[in-house]
Amino acid sequence: MEHQIQPGTRGQMEMTVKEKDTAAAYGSGLVKVFATPAMIALMENTAHSSVQPFLPEGYMTVGFELTIRHLKATPVGMGVTAYSELTEVDGKKLVFNISAWDEEGEIGKGVHTRFIVHGEKFMEKAGGK
Repeated sequence: MEHQIQPGTRGQMEMTVKEKDTAAAYGSGLVKVFATPAMIALMENTAHSSVQPFLPEGYMTVGFELTIRHLKATPVGMGVTAYSELTEVDGKKLVFNISAWDEEGEIGKGVHTRFIVHGEKFMEKAGGK
């Protein structure tokens, strides 16, 4: 499997925090601010979406490792933007710097590793458990 993914590939996604995105709704806390799991999902989606167009048909990436810091709370109604930058390509292994910002500044940052897999084969293995 060959791909055209190069370090420096960037991604960006935006969203507005809704009640369903809060720690209280996720069950990851009691407060009605942007949940860490929701922030991580946005960051992962940004990274995966940035490289998907460069993969052969039938291939995708799956998350493998996250090192994330959630730095500041974001209230319901505020916009959040996630950014990713691919910093390392080692065969099927992709490493990204990722961050999230609300309208007031940076709210989260970290490093995210993904692996390129063949979607059908991956699901066959998962279904065989």
